[in-house]
Amino acid sequence: MARQPRLILPKHAHHILQRGNDRQRIFREPADYERFLAWLAEAARAYQVAIHAYALLPTQLHLLATPETGEALAAMMQKLGRLYVPWYNGKYERTGGLFEGRFRTAVVEPDRHLLMCSRFIELAPVREGESGEPAAYPWSSYRHHAGVAADAVVTEHALFWGLGNTPFQREAAYIALVEEGIGPEELAQVAGAVQKGQALGSHAFKLELERQTQRRILPAKRGRPFKTPPATAA
Repeated sequence: MARQPRLILPKHAHHILQRGNDRQRIFREPADYERFLAWLAEAARAYQVAIHAYALLPTQLHLLATPETGEALAAMMQKLGRLYVPWYNGKYERTGGLFEGRFRTAVVEPDRHLLMCSRFIELAPVREGESGEPAAYPWSSYRHHAGVAADAVVTEHALFWGLGNTPFQREAAYIALVEEGIGPEELAQVAGAVQKGQALGSHAFKLELERQTQRRILPAKRGRPFKTPPATAA
């Protein structure tokens, strides 16, 4: 049975997850992260993809990105693979694929879901034990959002700008959001959506996506429908 095409919509934010094949390392030393980020910035500009948040971990990477066209995300990720994998293989004298199949993605509803997804991504280094706090990890976009260091890879989302009238206000508000953390329910919601290629958002958002795309977004109801209404108790 053929796989259903990924749900990728232009001008919508998407959470992207790419893992190393068999959970192998895709970044081994600082130069690897630096090289990948340089090519990410280049590919994002070339294909008109705005990168709102990212986290590069030793065995996986997360992006929060908005493409201008329906083909832009795939084109950007393919470009990154064509540049980074041969470079990495040559550097470490290895052959074969580096990434685990095709990347996973979830369309993200704006409002609280987008900033929730951004926090999920930037807190990943802490969850994975790579850093004690997000500001101490150099390979994510948190330092940009917190005002620690400007990052040319990042295009700030309008919702980030809505956190305050000045850079200081926006940064302080975002730091406070991240310090709140993410509860188990939200954590499962964000992780589950990208793992399964589902939309991340409210029931109303998913209904609207079904209307726009003419494809199933919400899970099908369990059980067979009644041919006639069931009898009610007297």
